[in-house]
Amino acid sequence: MTQTSQATDIQGDRKGDAPLDPNLAPPHRPASRTRDHLANERTYLAWMRTAIALIGFGVLIARLRYLVSPDVPGTGQGWLVGLGLSSIGLITVLLSTWHYFAVLDAIENNTYKPNSRWVILFSLVVTLLGAGVLYVLFSAPATVKGFPAM
Repeated sequence: MTQTSQATDIQGDRKGDAPLDPNLAPPHRPASRTRDHLANERTYLAWMRTAIALIGFGVLIARLRYLVSPDVPGTGQGWLVGLGLSSIGLITVLLSTWHYFAVLDAIENNTYKPNSRWVILFSLVVTLLGAGVLYVLFSAPATVKGFPAM
């Protein structure tokens, strides 16, 4: 058998293949649909890790005020940034759960269309909160309870 006839045999006849589910759209075969669901779940878990990190950083920043001496002026606003980070973390949990089920439904109905609006909004909010964190960290005095100033 020549190389051309081998290629025709490999690509040509599909009689031996299992029939595809007629309810599925042509580009979506069961294996592809499974991959889509697994990717959706991985994305959800990544958002949940992000939410946990935001909540953790919020608690950390809110608690930093107890390390700074109360005699030092300008140390009372860090809790606002911590509260903001923790709040954004909780909102992330709610939105990511809602998004997971919306994408799950779209995959099942074969109507999924990507949307970048939430990604842009979340990126802007985290950027603003990150700037707040940097402001709090760099504006906080170096005097810490129990340690002399260097």
